[in-house]
Amino acid sequence: MDRTALAEFLRRRREELRPEDVGLPRGQRRRAAGLRREEVASLASMSTDYYTRLEQRRGPQPSEQLLAALARSLRLTEHERDYLFQVAGRNVPPPGAGGDHVAPALLRVLDRLADTPALIVSELGETLVQNRMAQALFGDRSRFTGLARSEYYRWFTDPAERRFYPEDDHDRQSRAQVANLRAAYGSLGPQSRAGELVEALLRESAEFAELWRRHEVGTRFADHKTLLHHELGEIEVDCQVLFTEDRTQALLVLTAAPNAEDALKLQLLGVLGNERFGGPTHDRGKEVPRHSEA
Repeated sequence: MDRTALAEFLRRRREELRPEDVGLPRGQRRRAAGLRREEVASLASMSTDYYTRLEQRRGPQPSEQLLAALARSLRLTEHERDYLFQVAGRNVPPPGAGGDHVAPALLRVLDRLADTPALIVSELGETLVQNRMAQALFGDRSRFTGLARSEYYRWFTDPAERRFYPEDDHDRQSRAQVANLRAAYGSLGPQSRAGELVEALLRESAEFAELWRRHEVGTRFADHKTLLHHELGEIEVDCQVLFTEDRTQALLVLTAAPNAEDALKLQLLGVLGNERFGGPTHDRGKEVPRHSEA
């Protein structure tokens, strides 16, 4: 662990970011050149004291989980993330291994979406980040572990996953889930995490096995759909998608037609989200527990 390099790298990246770059209000009495230490710590769900010790070259070696949270909070590119892992004395995530690193370009867009549900997902259907509106609509999707991190896996193994869609739409959603997974399988190969998901689902779900034999391929996100919320009932939304250049991650944005009842429901959803999560900004570090690592 190179404490000096780690401290200087964290400080420089923190000072280069503005509050609006990460979806935070600037305020009127700000004197810091960039983000404050407590703001970075909050974004990464770690204690301010521990982050401060890292910048002061006296903190303990951070875990890989914590480094991933810092990389996301500081909007690091993959090369910058790898450097962060190296100077912290941790193994760099291998290429194609997936993980929780989120494309900074998608995060910058998500930071500006406070009034409508939005989330970033991996090509394996894993929710990497979701704003407060998306949490109010779908719940905290970061709580899942193992194969269950993938929406594709949960759709065919956990009946609770289907409660967000009307029953008459389940068949269409099942085909879309399989088509998305087959696209990832074709890109990543049978020895990848996509292959692991396919093998597990072929064993555990007869429905999946039947659909898998159809060889339908596609990335089906952008469409008109009806979602079910346990308090607000049916909400009709349009789903728009923005992919990274390599199409390994996608930002999904859900909107309703203006002046419609569904738009009003989304406004109410925003109120529920603020009451539940304590503020207007979205949660970018919910999936990482708060660390002290003393």
